[in-house]
Amino acid sequence: MSRSMGRRIAMMGVGVLLVSIARGAAAADLQVGDQAPAFTMVGSDGKNYTLDQFKGKSAVVIAWFPKAFTGGCTRECKSMQEHSKQLHELKVAYFTASVDTPELNKKFAESLTLDYPILSDPDKTVAKAYGVISARGFANRWTFYIDKEGVIRAIDKSVNPTQAGPDVAAKVKELKLASE
Repeated sequence: MSRSMGRRIAMMGVGVLLVSIARGAAAADLQVGDQAPAFTMVGSDGKNYTLDQFKGKSAVVIAWFPKAFTGGCTRECKSMQEHSKQLHELKVAYFTASVDTPELNKKFAESLTLDYPILSDPDKTVAKAYGVISARGFANRWTFYIDKEGVIRAIDKSVNPTQAGPDVAAKVKELKLASE
């Protein structure tokens, strides 16, 4: 192997390493047992929500979805709404969330007559911290289960939109996250 070819191979290796580091820095690689990233997001009800406001009081479920007014996201939010009585009885704070604007999520929530807020992260800061941004710039359909102390207890990366409500309720029970 020539010296110049060896340098090119070495430079390619450095390039791959730098791309890997940049990807790691850009997207969180959260795991069960990690502290959930702090957040402040505006809800479709106009209120600001933070992870800290629930600390020591209730578990938090954040169900990220890609885009308001699309088929799968509509089914997911409707499923959460259809099972809201069951979710409220578990006394957990539960939200859906997207990188859509607060205005769009407000219209979406109103169109579905939701009784829970959709959180908005239009600058994608929180979505990046949770590692949910897809290659297309939307949030992946992932659900995070966070206990009262802010620790991630489960991450569901295989969400079935039509079963989201009962699946969330079942997972909250399984993880014993329900408040008394």
